[in-house]
Amino acid sequence: MDREKYLYLITIGHRSGKCHEIEIWYVEHEGCYYLVSEKRDAAHWVRNIRANPAVRFRLGYNWDAEAVATKGRAAIPDDASLIAAVKAKMDAKYGWSNGLVVAICGN
Repeated sequence: MDREKYLYLITIGHRSGKCHEIEIWYVEHEGCYYLVSEKRDAAHWVRNIRANPAVRFRLGYNWDAEAVATKGRAAIPDDASLIAAVKAKMDAKYGWSNGLVVAICGN
């Protein structure tokens, strides 16, 4: 199990153009981090990513405004075997994986 419980994702608002940060569960798989959006495309952070896939993120157990964020790119994978592997890891780590899978990879 990962030492850090949360990924802190910073996106640019699709309407406002301002930075938005969320705390979200994640798993690591093949060098990228994967998140699951329970609200699928209705989640604001997913809308933000669809408008601008450039993101910043950091890992941690607690929110830390002083921590340096890593630049990355977000994508919505469509590979069924990748999605299944990520959902299996989410189920093992958190007991939950119902939603849209989103990939976050560092630059």
